Amino acid sequence: MSAHTPVGLPADAVGVVTALAVDAAGIGAYEWDLATGDLRWDARTIELFGYTPETWTRSIDGFTERLHPDDVGPTMAAIQRAIDSCGEYALEYRVLLPTGETRWVAARGRALPGDDGATAKLVGAAYDTTATHEAEARVARVLESIPTAFFSLDRRWRFTYVNAEAERILASPRDQLIGRDVWELFPAAVGTAFERHYRHAMETGLAASFEEYYPEPLDRWYEVRAWPSPDGLSVYFLDISDRRAAQDRVTQAARRAALTARVTAELAESLETEEAVARLAQLVVPDLADWCVVTVVEDSSNGGHGHLRDIASWHVDEERRADVAEYASRRLGSLADDAFLTRALTSSELILVPSDATAAVQRVLLPGRARDLLDVLRPGSAAVLPMRARGRTVGALSLFSGSQRAPMTPDEVTTAEEVAGRAALALDNARLYRQQRTIAEGFQRSLLTDPPQPDHLEIAVRYHPAAEAAQVGGDWYDAFMQPDGATVLVIGDVAGHDIAAAATMSQVRSVLRGIAVTTEAAPAALLERVDRALRTLDTGAIATAVVARLEQEEDELHRGVTRLRWSNAGHPDPMLVAEDGTVTPLSARKPEPLLGLLPDSARTDVELTLERGATLVLYTDGLVERRDQPLREGMVRLRETLAELAALPLEELCDELLARMVPESPPDDVALVAIRLHPQDVPRPPEAGPSDVPPDVPEDPAGT
Repeated sequence: MSAHTPVGLPADAVGVVTALAVDAAGIGAYEWDLATGDLRWDARTIELFGYTPETWTRSIDGFTERLHPDDVGPTMAAIQRAIDSCGEYALEYRVLLPTGETRWVAARGRALPGDDGATAKLVGAAYDTTATHEAEARVARVLESIPTAFFSLDRRWRFTYVNAEAERILASPRDQLIGRDVWELFPAAVGTAFERHYRHAMETGLAASFEEYYPEPLDRWYEVRAWPSPDGLSVYFLDISDRRAAQDRVTQAARRAALTARVTAELAESLETEEAVARLAQLVVPDLADWCVVTVVEDSSNGGHGHLRDIASWHVDEERRADVAEYASRRLGSLADDAFLTRALTSSELILVPSDATAAVQRVLLPGRARDLLDVLRPGSAAVLPMRARGRTVGALSLFSGSQRAPMTPDEVTTAEEVAGRAALALDNARLYRQQRTIAEGFQRSLLTDPPQPDHLEIAVRYHPAAEAAQVGGDWYDAFMQPDGATVLVIGDVAGHDIAAAATMSQVRSVLRGIAVTTEAAPAALLERVDRALRTLDTGAIATAVVARLEQEEDELHRGVTRLRWSNAGHPDPMLVAEDGTVTPLSARKPEPLLGLLPDSARTDVELTLERGATLVLYTDGLVERRDQPLREGMVRLRETLAELAALPLEELCDELLARMVPESPPDDVALVAIRLHPQDVPRPPEAGPSDVPPDVPEDPAGT
């Protein structure tokens, strides 16, 4: 038997193969005779324990003296249990070599009974597991050094390993974790994404990756990756609370920036105070508060100190909006002298009420309904921001939030102040627009006068300003009488849509009216003279116009007709509506130039006889032309609409025509002048009286 042949093994072929396999695996064999105490090791076992055949004592003491002191007790206890039960054992222990090195050895053994049935011998095998332990130690060192938390669970959900970072994040030392059930230690994880993902990974064998918040006592966000294995589950996780907080800050900043941009864009769409403020109230809720009230400072009629008006309110809860609206309608009359709103407007500074806002606001309200409503609305915090623009306070924004919402953060306060500033600018723009509109309307009234009402016809006029203009532009109408009794109708359009265009229009209109009244010129001659006058005055005006003159001589009066004479300087064709509803465009023989382009051009008149009941409609291009409707299409639509409205009284026809043809926010001015011929009373010739003497009867010389 060779030195490596295990004790008691047969020497036949099978034994040789077995011996070779054992030798190749580096396995040593041993036998311990309990009766004699003789412990026999083969050469491999002797080598594992750092002995030589000469120094090996063949005793159990030689075995124990090489064991690590911490492993002696557990090892011998396991061996004794095998002896007592005549059973088997499996051990792993550390061997301290004479060189100072430590070697890990795994051993398995079996007790053999004697004739009396008690254990007589122990036989077994041992092998070196140092390399395995060193590899595991290297892995453990890596796991201990990485900044990522790691733990492993067995298939019964018990901790089997926890690295240092996991100890820190889980706020528990590993000796309190190893061997214990994860769901018992962390009950808040039950029913959450943690449990769902862990169990799914264990059941399916598929890795899981997710982010989840763990509540108190950890109160942190984690990024988790879990890999299943036959032994259980390996879990890596990172505390991403700071990252999530940074992401939340970026998200909140983006949301606040979007709110500011939205306030700017939406308030800029309207120059009407009521509409702008109503939008503001809905924009800030719920981004900045749960409910709000917007106050404006309105100028008094005598130009002195302004007065306050709560003009809009909103609540995130639809069921509370009526309560907020009622509170807004009553609170100004209930304010005490030291009210937060008054202080904010007086000092032009932000007022913050970070807590107990219900009681705080009630203290500065007089007893009454407004104060009682706060018991229903129950604000937990509040802020009042003055709205200032161009050096003046134009209003205030009162923000309120319930007790379930945290008070405004510094970033939210900054956003609220910026929103208040943008809103103030929009409100001040609305104020300036109102002032400009008032001036423009007065200017317009001075230009667009009421028409005369001759006995033989009815005249109706309309003016509809462009939505974006200052309530006045370059379109105009006119109707007046000439000294010879003729009625003159004018419709015109000066290039431009602002007060400058209106001023130019005023010049053109005045020149035309003055020349018409003093010269009694026909339409074509009138336009020629106006063209030359505009060149002489160097007005720079470019305008379209139609001049129509209604004339009637004695025979026309008795025939019940009226003669229409008109001339067109580049303007849309007038429309003639017969009593039966037939609509005819009045087109000139050939197009003629605009006023101001070719001042020396000769112009022509067109004549037409009108029957009683006929309606003539003159209009500017805003009625028939806009971006989404070409002129030709608009003209067709105008003819169809006039045919439908022909039977209406003239004033109703004009109103309905504008309602159907003009969009809600027209891009251009619309001027309209319409006339309708009605029946006339024809005077009878004078009859001869009793004192009249026929001229051919001679006088009676005798006086008889």
